[in-house]
Amino acid sequence: MFNRILIANRGEIALRIIRACRELGVSPVCVHSTADADGPWLDWADETICIGPGPSVDSYLRMDRLISAAECTHADAIHPGYGFLSENAEFASVCRDSGFTFIGPSPEAMALLGDKVSCKRMARKAGTPVFPGTEGEIEEIDEAITVAREIGFPVIVKAAFGGGGRGMRIVRGDDELADAVESAAQEAAAAFGNGSVYVEKYLEKARHFEVQTIGDGRGNAVHLYERDCTSQRRHQKLVEEAPAAGVDPEKRDHVCESAARLIGSAEYGGAATVEFLMDHEQNFYMLEVNTRVQVEHPVTEMITGVDIVQEGIRVAAGEPLSIRQEDISVDGHAIECRINAEDPDRNFMPQAGLIETFDPPGGPGVRLDTHARSGYRIPPNYDSMIGKLIVHAPTREQAIARSLEALRQFRIGPMKTSISLHRRLLDRPEFRTADFDIKWVERWLADET
Repeated sequence: MFNRILIANRGEIALRIIRACRELGVSPVCVHSTADADGPWLDWADETICIGPGPSVDSYLRMDRLISAAECTHADAIHPGYGFLSENAEFASVCRDSGFTFIGPSPEAMALLGDKVSCKRMARKAGTPVFPGTEGEIEEIDEAITVAREIGFPVIVKAAFGGGGRGMRIVRGDDELADAVESAAQEAAAAFGNGSVYVEKYLEKARHFEVQTIGDGRGNAVHLYERDCTSQRRHQKLVEEAPAAGVDPEKRDHVCESAARLIGSAEYGGAATVEFLMDHEQNFYMLEVNTRVQVEHPVTEMITGVDIVQEGIRVAAGEPLSIRQEDISVDGHAIECRINAEDPDRNFMPQAGLIETFDPPGGPGVRLDTHARSGYRIPPNYDSMIGKLIVHAPTREQAIARSLEALRQFRIGPMKTSISLHRRLLDRPEFRTADFDIKWVERWLADET
């Protein structure tokens, strides 16, 4: 096991990693920007070190400064958390070349699965269901037109690298395809430094279904079942739950097992999430693999009892997986609401400033992962998420009721947060019945305006 881990991140995920380190007997070290100099999570680290000014490009995205920080603090491993450099194969390589263990997959496995084209090829071999489409990146527009006609419109042009809705275009006819490929490639090149795009079938109505896996880097992997992330806005998840409601058990088991085979075939080490879309007939199609711990990992921890962050650290330290597939089962239902400092009534405008009131909820089955507290000043430089409210109960209906009560008790001020939106969302008939698709929140909000 490591002696000291440098946490190359901030906020609630930094605090989450600190807790995992403490339980493993590892000394946690935190970096921070000048904007985060008073970050509450820093109080719990054994050592802190400033790596630059507020903008991420000058601090949390500076590989050289992170490596220097690891050297200065005598760390022997670096945990990237999520976001920032967590899915950057070059950073994983730089860590390794500099003598530090990157807590996550090898650069080779990350590059292999991070490239959606090569990932789809591997998925086919592993028996993981994928969308019909081009075999690789588009080189000639005629090829894209031929494939689109074969699989039928609508299709979607997607960036081979990256995500979050960038480098994506929905196409409904031949005459739109050339412009869509060109504009998607330009956007992908600007956002991700790589303009490769491909074409695949587009589902008009689908649910977002993802499988949590953990690999040991030696060809072995297990799955921790699935999460439903259908409730989202502009490709950003608002509510996640596990397990997914109303899914046929045999189909669920098949897709979960295929996801574990895919991760094992890549000789992947650490936590990975294989994302799928599911159509109305419960056919699954793989979207991509996220090569890091996910924001929504706590819902899976709550239903399986597996500490995903600790397991990732153990694997990186060279230990075998502490869990076998036959040991993993689902207990009850969990729901996670992302609490963002933004105003839902003003087009989700981010809210920065001093938190004067912070009264968190409690009670059986209620977990709050947050770095915020009264007196903390939210900086304007970073993502607006300030916490995750996770609730666990024996059934989905009970989990919804428990979540609603926890949201009623949760008070943050004076800034606006997404708490009010979550209270309305969880009480909507579409959510209660799980009769929804990935566009349902946007339709509902549009109808209200």
